[in-house]
Order: sequence, then C-alpha cells, then structure tokens
Amino acid sequence: MSSALSIENLEKRFTPGVRPAVDGVSFDVPAGEIVVLLGPSGCGKTTTLRCAAGLEHPTGGRISIGSRVVSEPAKGILVNPRERDIGMVFQSYAVWPHMTVRQNVAYPLKYRRKAGGDINARVRETLELVGLGDYADRPVVSLSGGQMQRVALARSLVYRPQLILLDEPLSNLDAKLRIRLRDELRRILKMTGMTGLYVTHDQSEAVVLGDRIGVMNEGKLLQMAPPAEIYNRPTDAFVANFTGASNVLRGKVLSSAQGRATIDLGAAGRIEAWTPQTLSAGDPARVALRAENIRLGERGPANAFSGRVLERRYQGMQTVYDLELGGQKIEALELGTAARHPGEGEIALTLPPDVCWAYRDDGKTVDA
Repeated sequence: MSSALSIENLEKRFTPGVRPAVDGVSFDVPAGEIVVLLGPSGCGKTTTLRCAAGLEHPTGGRISIGSRVVSEPAKGILVNPRERDIGMVFQSYAVWPHMTVRQNVAYPLKYRRKAGGDINARVRETLELVGLGDYADRPVVSLSGGQMQRVALARSLVYRPQLILLDEPLSNLDAKLRIRLRDELRRILKMTGMTGLYVTHDQSEAVVLGDRIGVMNEGKLLQMAPPAEIYNRPTDAFVANFTGASNVLRGKVLSSAQGRATIDLGAAGRIEAWTPQTLSAGDPARVALRAENIRLGERGPANAFSGRVLERRYQGMQTVYDLELGGQKIEALELGTAARHPGEGEIALTLPPDVCWAYRDDGKTVDA
C-alpha cells in the first residue's frame, strides 16, 4: 500500500560548523504523487533522498512514511533502512550478474519470505508492467542498459513498497533511450499508484516525471510547485536561471505594484515584468527571460524594442540569435528548420511582460 512521505525541517551536517548539506528542508509527498528534487551537483537533493532512505542519518528534523516517524534525532528515533518498507533505484543498475531476469526480480520477495505461488505471479505481473515479460529467463548480463534499468525498477516495485526512491536512475543511459524511458517510467509509477521521490539535475526529466518539482540550491528548497508553475512563475532568480531563463537584463526599479514592475534598462528603455518579490523604486533589478519567449521581427503593444543581431547560429531544428539590446547581450531561439531573420543588422523584438520576471539584484551570481 503506497504511503505519503513527510519531511519536516530536515537538516544534515557532515561537518560541525560548516554550512549544512541540507538546511531546513520541508515538504510532503502525498500518497500516489511523484515529487522530483531538481538542482545542481552538491545542492543537497541526493542527501535528502538518502536521509529518507535511512542511508544518511539526519542531524535535525523529522521524516515520516505514512503514519510512522522513521527519523527524529531530537527524540532518538532512527528506523533501520530495511524496516522502512521502501524501494530504491540507483544510478547504477545494481543487478546481480549471475542471475536471470526472473531471479533478480524475485529475490526481494524470497528475502521477505513470501509464498512460492505468490512469488511467481507477482514477478510475472511486474515484468509485464515494465515491458520485460518475454525476457524473464534471460541472463541479466545479456540485456541492454535500458533493459537492466527496467530490471532494477521491477525489483524495487515487485514487493509493493510504501515508497519508491529514485536517485538519477536514467543518468547512465544514452540520450535517446533516456528520453524514451523517462516517459515510460512515469506511466509505470502511475499505474502502480506508487508514491515516488525522484532526484535529478535534468530539468526536462523533472518536467516530464514530476507531479511537483522542488528546486534546491546550497542545501535549501527554493520552490516546490507543479512543473508549469516552476517553468512559468519561478519565484527565485536561481530557479529561473536553472530551469532555462538564461537571459538576464539589468536595470533599476522605477515602480512596482500588484506583482508588476517597471524596470529602467538604461539605453534600451523601460521594460514591464512580472515579479514575485516586493520591489521598491531605485532597487537594482535583474529581469530574467527565456530565449524561446523572445518574439523576433515583431513589435507588440508592450515591451517592444529594437535590437541588433550579432550572430546567427543555425542548428537544424532551431536557430539561435545573439542579440544586443541597449548595450546588453541576450539570446533568442527560433524553432523551425529554416532561419527566418537576417544574420546581422537591426531587428524588432517583443519581450512579452508575462514571460519577463523581475528580481532584486543582490549582486550574487545565479549561474547553475
């Protein structure tokens, strides 16, 4: 039976006096939901998952699976990993090379002393679920990387754990297989009704797999929201940058009210932008926007500018334009197999206000 996961004010310090690897992280994963933790290397996402698994011992906070508290250092509670009733899929396939596919998947049931008849039926059902029904008696070492990862997934699902934890399980696969398997992985987890916590540094993986995405940096959870909200309403400059809003225009706030800000960009003029922050006139600001949201060759009713094309790079299915706007450089992306704008000279630009996001410029770098 799938159960909810609750993480409250989780802290993990590896060295006293040094910034925590996980710093006051709190979130819930309702039963049957898939939450993805997204962020760069060293942000604390894998440590958070390992704390949920019991492979790392938290230094503070509380972790509950279902109605059971499995970790609460302040009360001396620390449940052994094998007693948490979880499944786990790692980056490496971690299959037993001397066994067949069937034997690999059946092993957790035998370890849990399930009845023989139940084992055969459950293994057969789970292998069909992951698309390996015809491979049951093959040596596991004869399979491709993607098939071995399906074996690892089946082995984690076969005993129907309360919770499944997935630590970048697709990272060792080639790009084409990775794209195909990520779609199937969500379908499989949803068919089983499994509660899942998934860790990745790949934003496209996170968007496809997660019911909600939590973006982490420097041990902190910056935003937890559905994929469309993370992608279109990032509440933090780091979240915007890490999820692809790599263009940044710098200026000063002229006015701000009701989630809208007017920013003076200097030589480029003024720009209207959505803002999740309370900004005051005179504040230094940065405006983030995605390359694909810039409308080339158009002069819209708001945020219409004239830019200059510095370089055009044709990439087959898309064309990238390097642009100068009032002395600042940005990048625009045009989809399609043919470039529709000149590779140099002046060009009209529209930056729609809803896809321009203004944040206070604290001088810190937000590069992921």
